Amino acid sequence: MNNIQLFNIAPNIPEELRFLETLSFNMWWCWHFDAIDLFRRINPTLWKKVNGNTRAFISMIPQAELESLANNSGFIRHLKRVQYSFERDVTKLNERSEAHKLENRNIVYFSLEYGIHESVRLFSGGLGVLSGDHLKAASDLRVPIVAVGLLYRQGYFRQFLDHSGWQNERYPENELHLMPVKRVLDKNKNPLMVSLKLLDKTLYAAVWKLEVGNVPLILLDTEIPENPPEFQEITWRLYGGDKRMRLHQELLLGIGGYNALIQMGIEPAVCHMNEGHAAFMNVARLAHLVNGMGLEPDVAVEIVWRSNIFTTHTPVPAGNEVFDVALVRPYLEALKDDLCVSVERFINWGVPINMRNKSSELCMTILGLRMSNYSNGVSKLHGKVAREMWQHLWPTRPLDEIPIEHITNGVHLASWIAERNKIIMDHYLNPDWLESPVDEATVNSIDNIPDEELWYSHEMCRQGLIRYARQCYKKHLRFRKNSIQSSFKTKNILTEDILTVGFARRFATYKRATLLLRDRDRLKALLTDPSRPVQIIFAGKAHPADDAGKSFIQQIVQFAESEDLSHRLVFLEDYDIGLARSMVQGVDVWLNTPERPQEASGTSGMKAAINGVLNCSILDGWWDEAYADFKNVGWEIASGESFDNAEDRDNVEAQVLFNLIENEIIPCFYDRSENDIPYRWVRMMKESIKMGISAFSSRRMVEEYNRKFYVPALKYHDELIADNAALARQVVKEKNRYIEHLDSVKIKQPVVDNEMVNVHVGDVFKVSTEVFLGELKPEEVDVEVYYGPVDVQNNIMSSNVKVMKKLEDLGKGFYRYGYDITCVDPGRFGLTARVTPKGHSWDNSVPGFMRWAE
Repeated sequence: MNNIQLFNIAPNIPEELRFLETLSFNMWWCWHFDAIDLFRRINPTLWKKVNGNTRAFISMIPQAELESLANNSGFIRHLKRVQYSFERDVTKLNERSEAHKLENRNIVYFSLEYGIHESVRLFSGGLGVLSGDHLKAASDLRVPIVAVGLLYRQGYFRQFLDHSGWQNERYPENELHLMPVKRVLDKNKNPLMVSLKLLDKTLYAAVWKLEVGNVPLILLDTEIPENPPEFQEITWRLYGGDKRMRLHQELLLGIGGYNALIQMGIEPAVCHMNEGHAAFMNVARLAHLVNGMGLEPDVAVEIVWRSNIFTTHTPVPAGNEVFDVALVRPYLEALKDDLCVSVERFINWGVPINMRNKSSELCMTILGLRMSNYSNGVSKLHGKVAREMWQHLWPTRPLDEIPIEHITNGVHLASWIAERNKIIMDHYLNPDWLESPVDEATVNSIDNIPDEELWYSHEMCRQGLIRYARQCYKKHLRFRKNSIQSSFKTKNILTEDILTVGFARRFATYKRATLLLRDRDRLKALLTDPSRPVQIIFAGKAHPADDAGKSFIQQIVQFAESEDLSHRLVFLEDYDIGLARSMVQGVDVWLNTPERPQEASGTSGMKAAINGVLNCSILDGWWDEAYADFKNVGWEIASGESFDNAEDRDNVEAQVLFNLIENEIIPCFYDRSENDIPYRWVRMMKESIKMGISAFSSRRMVEEYNRKFYVPALKYHDELIADNAALARQVVKEKNRYIEHLDSVKIKQPVVDNEMVNVHVGDVFKVSTEVFLGELKPEEVDVEVYYGPVDVQNNIMSSNVKVMKKLEDLGKGFYRYGYDITCVDPGRFGLTARVTPKGHSWDNSVPGFMRWAE
């Protein structure tokens, strides 16, 4: 039957319940327990069935049940309580605060994926969940940002294993009418659409909006009739398809996303690129400043990079996305009218300096770094690794001055803390602790929680996890085994009162999920110990193209089945936010075994920590700084980095891990008092919670982004753009002068006025140097003495930089500068001198302009 017209029939929601409709369209509900409970109390069975999908839930409530609820005074009181909180956080804020009105939001956050709740499948893993937590924290803190992403019709794959334990993928459709999204309308109240030129064709995208508290998330959708079939597929799958498909997605995210904001009346002043996927945003931003505001291209370039922010999440070169220049160039040439700079110049922004005009690849991370004044890694260790990785982009700068900072990731406490634990903490801390800055007094109040109360709460969480795991196992095992065997195994998997270890994350090979399988006999002995047994729950997805990662999953499944250990070692399929939430709340130990330093941050361990789960991890990512800064919060798996052979390293680290489990973790867990409380373990749980809520929350993270990046970038943008971009034009003039006279600047090795053989702490000595500036004036540069402690190769390890004073004009462009150095610390030191541009940051405008003494 052809030409069927489709229509939806929605329930007729009584006036008294109309707020439920509003709430179902805003993800604010998913991190407020009172709002979750409001939906759940309507029909607990249905709520569980729809997996927290509020739109599906509302559509399936029988009309008679809605009428009954409208007359239920207890439910109405509950609804009014939630409505009051919602209006305080969202409705009234957006109505009364000028900064929070949509058209005034000028800080934009771009990400290819967002993990907000398991019912909205726009994410694959950690990067997306981090983006979701970023938006939630921004909403809580009332930071007026707007976010941009893609509306995937199929999202990331759903995982199922075949009879051999091999991962397979399926892609169920996201039904738009059951998603909490609404079409964005233009000024004429028509559905807004953006267009983008892809080679000789035009791509169209519908614009949708998903509300995350008071933060609007703008999503682009290409599955519309205006597009040919191959273009409709662009927003089908996250991380699906070939390189050309990925290029289409990233062009759409960056250029289409930015243009959608402009059409909505939003003028972005600060753009935050969460990874390199959004770096093509710079094409649209330049076009808007040049074609829309009438600025010269060079002026626009300075404004753009000086108010952009870039966050890198990948600590290994191979993990940073690149496109063949031969693939990208035709797309950029088709966009040359919007590009506003030559195609060659744009491509050169995305290649190493020594490969300009000859590189065969465009690196999106380099493009993001080059086009951003504010850049960061996502943990202290990752910041160091990122500076080492990308030092070649600033060849004249010492390592500790590479302009990549670190802002350690954090997790959204309200989204990940167990409801039972929150109730306890509300009582012993204060009821508003989640909405308030976490100070020392609040953190120390964790110690006031009775050990028995915290332990019983955790045991309830573990029991809840075991029940959830059995349900998941039963659902998935029936596709692999006969029903009789499935029923028997499901009833016997896992035990509610023994030491439970969790390992759940993306099954990339560097994360080494199979490290414990290196000694299978020893592992089997741990799992089957009659008096002090251990059980392990695994979960996670391998990328569809990663056969090595899929093999790791298969090895775990086959080991458990072949050794008859399925009751102690379980792999739970189809890892998502819901399963992650249950695991980080219910396991006792969170295991993390990456190859150091390939874990940029890792946030799953943070989610576990805030629930009192103890981490056992390689010192990588966030755990490297957590373990150094906090005591008695978990265990370090000593790294075998000194081994050149990966096989030897893995074997050594596996044995270290077994020793930890056998000699420290198991005794600590099973060392019980008469009332069966492991008091030493509970003390560590409290320290873990204190660490998590004080140092690793997304509230702290977003506050740090706001203080370090958003506020300064916004201020700088406004200064650059004021008075018809007068300051930006002045910056361009200064830049051109530096470039013109760069080669002529010379500086001699500094001279010390006396012997430095026997200087002591407290001594002062004079340093001077001669400089030739040529056509540059002294007020245009800083002449600096650079000194610090040296290593065995006489390299300065940590720098001290002091601006020298002009002592004398020697004529014909020559000058003498000097500075008095005070000896503060003992040790072996080195010094030299250099010339740098004065005033504004020139890191990306004139990256080579730093002249060192010769």
